Amino acid sequence: MDLRAISTFTDFFVICSAASEPQLKAIASEIETRLREDHSIRPVAIDGFPASQWIVLDYLQVVVHIFHRDKRAFYSLEDLWGDAPLIRCETAAAR
Repeated sequence: MDLRAISTFTDFFVICSAASEPQLKAIASEIETRLREDHSIRPVAIDGFPASQWIVLDYLQVVVHIFHRDKRAFYSLEDLWGDAPLIRCETAAAR
């Protein structure tokens, strides 16, 4: 989501879903590892844990939200920030 026109604390949200707690943890770990190893970028904060079914990686200009499918539907950030344009990303499986 492109929040640049409506947010003062970040420019983008990246929102994704996981099917299980282990998958939630694996996604968060892979994002953190790839950004650190490939781009020398570290999050300024990490909040949540797999049992909470919502993990947030804060990279200042980009905040990554990783939800369990049910929690993503419950919190519905896309609706809460409905004024923000959505930017669709192609999944690795679709490539």
